[in-house]
Amino acid sequence: MSYVLALTGGIATGKSTADNFFKKKKIPVIDCDQIAHELMKPDQASWQAVKNNFGKEYLNPNQTINHKKLGQLVFNDKNALAKLNQLTHPLIFAKTIQKIKEYQNSSLIILDAPVYFESGMDKKNIANGVLVITLPFELQLKRLKERNQLTDEEAKARINSQIPLKKKAQMADFVIANTGTIKELENKLEQILIKIKKEG
Repeated sequence: MSYVLALTGGIATGKSTADNFFKKKKIPVIDCDQIAHELMKPDQASWQAVKNNFGKEYLNPNQTINHKKLGQLVFNDKNALAKLNQLTHPLIFAKTIQKIKEYQNSSLIILDAPVYFESGMDKKNIANGVLVITLPFELQLKRLKERNQLTDEEAKARINSQIPLKKKAQMADFVIANTGTIKELENKLEQILIKIKKEG
């Protein structure tokens, strides 16, 4: 029986760095963002849902989804975001379950789920434990602006579209503050792996 560790946090808190650490350890990582991205490709399920519900004006001339335009809509309109989530989250969830089954011979599986709580995945009992990576708001804002070349307002809208990190930390089994170096983050992750092994 595999132990599934859900890895979540906020946007730009360091989940990808954690993923790389787990991959180096040969631990399988299921990336929900990647699954979401695959499902948004032309003719895939989420792509169909966006086209049918938001209209063809959210498609580029080559038929791919115009993510910038869709992002501007959903990060500034709560109803549109709720609608998009309602359409895509069940599709992502179904694919995630499929992936977990593929790795059932592994003793540990990492489920990188940025919107683990927002999507209601936590209510579906697919993970044995939840790890939240946190950052102070100012540092999160700075990293997000630099990483995605966003304005102050755009970055704040994205951060505010998620449940506050403080609240996520209260719902987690493990919490790591990623305020130091990559090495420091990796040392903290190593400690969590030891803990999980110990507790079986």
